[in-house]
Amino acid sequence: MGDKRQRARVQGSWAKPAGKPSHSVAGRQQPVPGSWNTGNVPRTYEFHQPADPVRVIPVEKVLEEAGDYEISQGPTGVSRLRLLPGFLPVEEADWMFARLMAELPWSQKTNYRMMGEAYEEPRLTCWYGELPYTYSHSTMEANPQWHPVLTTLRQAIERETCHTFNSLLCNLYRDGKDSIAWHSDDEPSLGPQPTIASLSLGDTRAFSLRKKPPPEEKGDYTYTEKLRVPLSHGTLLIMEGCTQEDWQHQVAKEYHDRGPRINLTFRTIYPEHPSKR
Repeated sequence: MGDKRQRARVQGSWAKPAGKPSHSVAGRQQPVPGSWNTGNVPRTYEFHQPADPVRVIPVEKVLEEAGDYEISQGPTGVSRLRLLPGFLPVEEADWMFARLMAELPWSQKTNYRMMGEAYEEPRLTCWYGELPYTYSHSTMEANPQWHPVLTTLRQAIERETCHTFNSLLCNLYRDGKDSIAWHSDDEPSLGPQPTIASLSLGDTRAFSLRKKPPPEEKGDYTYTEKLRVPLSHGTLLIMEGCTQEDWQHQVAKEYHDRGPRINLTFRTIYPEHPSKR
């Protein structure tokens, strides 16, 4: 009786299949090497170059050393920056900062978005010049009575730049939460390729620039060149050539302790033709 059971087990499901050798480990059926378990038919793979090249996001460059920088050159011309850290001695810069903080007519300007929605700028401003200045759908009225400290600074910057300025936009960033969003100073009243001299007093803030993308990018700044310029107490930055046409700039919010900073941007304003207003 026992011999019959043993023969049944050998001839039944426990028996090894006859024919092809088994590739098994611990009782599990293993694929034949090279078959990928697909009916023992080897499968090959080929590498195909992507149709679109892989794009790399440019690393932000930092400009800190004094000098002249040609930041781009294209169909519109050359974009240049001149960076002069320590343009004002520290003691002189301290004295001017204190006077301007206390004596300029600072106010918070109201601007308007595309749909007519009003909002307050996250900084304080005032304007000096024989002509009004319009930006972001809001106008700052003419103010020809320059503060004596501002007159002194304008004369010193005109000697440095060999350029005449007739207007000045003053910005007061009260702390790190005050900012100015991405924009270009390309209003028609500034004329083509304006020269703008920016003097910083007070705490250091990062001045960022990004190159405008070509039309086919449809406003996507992901792959454009980017620069960062730390503007410290007494530093003069001059933007020339096609910088306003080909680049945008901003002072972003900084969520850590920052003291007040005054930024003076000297510029030349021209009377606008009525048809361009």
